[in-house]
Amino acid sequence: VQLQAFGGGLVQAGGSLRLSCAASGRTISSYCMGWFRQAPGKEREFVASISRSGASTYYAEPVKGRFTISRDNAKSTGYLQMNSLKPEDTSAYYCATTSTGYTGNCWLATLGSYVYWGQGTQVTVSS
Repeated sequence: VQLQAFGGGLVQAGGSLRLSCAASGRTISSYCMGWFRQAPGKEREFVASISRSGASTYYAEPVKGRFTISRDNAKSTGYLQMNSLKPEDTSAYYCATTSTGYTGNCWLATLGSYVYWGQGTQVTVSS
């Protein structure tokens, strides 16, 4: 599976962005999908994950109520809608999926749970 994340950009505090993660090579309906972010000098951290059907979603505390993860398996695309953005949300954002061999719960917040990664898309929030 190849993943390509896009949709980042420069936005003012309080604004919104929608990130997309397009998958190619295989249908993504068998994979858990997650979003992570990494600011300069910091470790990559979990943002959100979503179950295979999209029925269940999971969020890190700092983004709860502001970010929404979703997916469209027919389009092999995942999304991260980011509202009420804050300067501390400034990071490179990465999408990732598990392998087809993983059949467990998609509440996965660790990097090692994911096998396929997209390149980062930069989000910069100005104050």
